[in-house]
Amino acid sequence: MTKARRAVVTGIGVLTPIGNSVETLWDGLMSGRSGISRIEAFDPTGLTCQIAGQVKDFDGDAVFGKRDARRLDRFSQFGLYAAAQALEDSGLELDGMDRKRVGVYVGSGIGGLGTIEAQHIRMLEAGVGKVSPFLIPKIMTNAAAGQIAIKYGFQGPNWAIATACSSGSHAIGEASKAIELGLADVMVTGGTESTITPLGMGGFCSLKALSTRDVPPEKASCPFDADRDGFIMSEGAGILILEEEERAKKRGARIYAVSAGYGNTCDGHHITAPLEDGSGATRAMKDAMEDAGVNPGDIGYINAHGTSTELNDAMETNAIKAALGPAAANVAISSTKSMTGHLLGASGGLESIVCLLALDRGVVPPTINLDHPDPECDLDFIPNGARELDVSVALNNSFGFGGHNAALVLKKV
Repeated sequence: MTKARRAVVTGIGVLTPIGNSVETLWDGLMSGRSGISRIEAFDPTGLTCQIAGQVKDFDGDAVFGKRDARRLDRFSQFGLYAAAQALEDSGLELDGMDRKRVGVYVGSGIGGLGTIEAQHIRMLEAGVGKVSPFLIPKIMTNAAAGQIAIKYGFQGPNWAIATACSSGSHAIGEASKAIELGLADVMVTGGTESTITPLGMGGFCSLKALSTRDVPPEKASCPFDADRDGFIMSEGAGILILEEEERAKKRGARIYAVSAGYGNTCDGHHITAPLEDGSGATRAMKDAMEDAGVNPGDIGYINAHGTSTELNDAMETNAIKAALGPAAANVAISSTKSMTGHLLGASGGLESIVCLLALDRGVVPPTINLDHPDPECDLDFIPNGARELDVSVALNNSFGFGGHNAALVLKKV
């Protein structure tokens, strides 16, 4: 498909359980290092899952100052931090830019859950009159997108997409379309999430979605392995700068890849369980490839949604086979959630960045803890070690509760 305008990626920024910069993230992925550990933010005693992927060595007060930090929920802090990295990486000169042509689409699955819990306790203990005036501005799912725009004065289209675990990928796909349609020339996009709280963990434990395996924390997330029994909750952010291609080339920007294709479908089936045959996910992948003008055989790497749950991993395997046909047997696939855990609404942003780095550096990350492959998950999931591979086209999958499916195709220029 020939497009009059194309969106390219010129900047990336991250905050993750295995690193607070792109380089530390990449080093962790290449070495197969897990970021999963026992929960430290609160006492998890009594929970069926007491481990998570926590962002480490991050002090919001130090980054933003105490006055501003107290007005930001942790998920917004993460989004702002990663956005600052991405903008610096992009080399954009904000002075003199037409900021009405710069938009922000940043997704989050849940928003300010930590603030909700803290303020609910305050209300019960001190009365409703003691609820913080910052409660609503902090908990809104659109707070991160709004705060990024406010910090930099961006006045273009602004949207907070909340489609559970596919939020970040949907944000990137829609931001790409905004550039293709001429609604903006630059977009700040991706996802951010922080839900490692007593209520968040308790809810997912009650849903029986989290792993309860009695193994070392770093071994608990094992996508596509026969012993998998649930995902590991994580937190963080992944933010990209998208730019109209000719604009980026004119200013001599470094271009990671083209955000070339986007698929957006719904299972219309169940609020938490995917369609077992993967047909909704299959359509998303096929739509993304068609939008990008690529064939199944062009796909060199897939960053799988790969949550380490019984239903998701088997479904996604079937969906990839149906979407790529015979080419599925030859494509390299990995789930980096085996190392980072599941960042919920931020996962699509982070994992798109992983795809970009794989395209840029000629190495694809592994799926760690894949020691006993499930016979039903019989594709090349890059077990336990990074692999040198020259990739020109990558596909990122994200699937969320509610039956939401998003697929992105990223392509070398």
